[in-house]
Amino acid sequence: MSIEKDMARQNRVQRALNKCPRCGKGPMVLDSESGELVCSNCGYVVKDKIEDTGPEWRSSSKDEGGKDESRAGLPTSIASHDMGLSTMIGTRNADSTGRPLSGGMRTTVDRLRTWDRRSQVHESADRNMSRAFVQLRTFSDKLSLNNEIIERAAYIYRKALERGLIRGRSITEMIAASLYAACRDSEIPRTLKDVSLVANIGRKDLARSYRLLIREMDIRMPVPDPAKSVAKIASKVEAGEKTRRRALEILARARENGVAAGKDPVGLAASALYVASTLVGEDKTQRDIAKAAGVTEVTIRNRYKNLRAALHI
Repeated sequence: MSIEKDMARQNRVQRALNKCPRCGKGPMVLDSESGELVCSNCGYVVKDKIEDTGPEWRSSSKDEGGKDESRAGLPTSIASHDMGLSTMIGTRNADSTGRPLSGGMRTTVDRLRTWDRRSQVHESADRNMSRAFVQLRTFSDKLSLNNEIIERAAYIYRKALERGLIRGRSITEMIAASLYAACRDSEIPRTLKDVSLVANIGRKDLARSYRLLIREMDIRMPVPDPAKSVAKIASKVEAGEKTRRRALEILARARENGVAAGKDPVGLAASALYVASTLVGEDKTQRDIAKAAGVTEVTIRNRYKNLRAALHI
């Protein structure tokens, strides 16, 4: 029965991967960087995460009796304050054979649980990282970021903590700034506004903390690619696949002619999408695209004029 359930679950996942919930076609393309499913037909971005059906973590060691089939823990991670190496006394009041504990032994185990919990985080740095990394997981889930970005953000935060940059500053702001820096470093299209909204902090406060990290830690950020923001904006305004591809062609020409130098990548991507929509014939207004991209209509109009003049569109 369990084999049949696993096969049925795998079939559901496979159907979700091959069928778009909006146009009913496909196939769906999985973006390994952002963790999103994108329809190759209409460009719709599926924000829901697909259930992980991968194997369990098991020990592969062998002894005299044969293979050890015991389950093993997750690999070590710098996104945990203790690197994932600590132990924890479970909440199940039973012994190894499954029999319930006696009254006296239950009291002793409860006392051991209390001291075990208190001993887990005993230094200020551990308490700081424990709180910060819980928020990091929450922000990453809301932004649909993968474990690689989480590990990179945790590394930046640990280095900032070692240099004393966290002292006297908000933990939420600094971990959000570390996450934004990790996205910028990995060229993941997440804006200051996106991160500030999920972290529930001001955009200016996040930008200030981000500039502090860049300046004090001497981090060199790559130049953002406007093409990576096209799919996200196109999905919000429900633009067609033809419009999205035309926008990518316009951005490629703009990069070759030097028009994209020094311009905001999100604003440039939104303007290219607007130009493409007018050429293809889709009814997309500047207001709709500006709202989806998080920029002003003035930015769309200015970049629109520059693109048409430079590329002779």
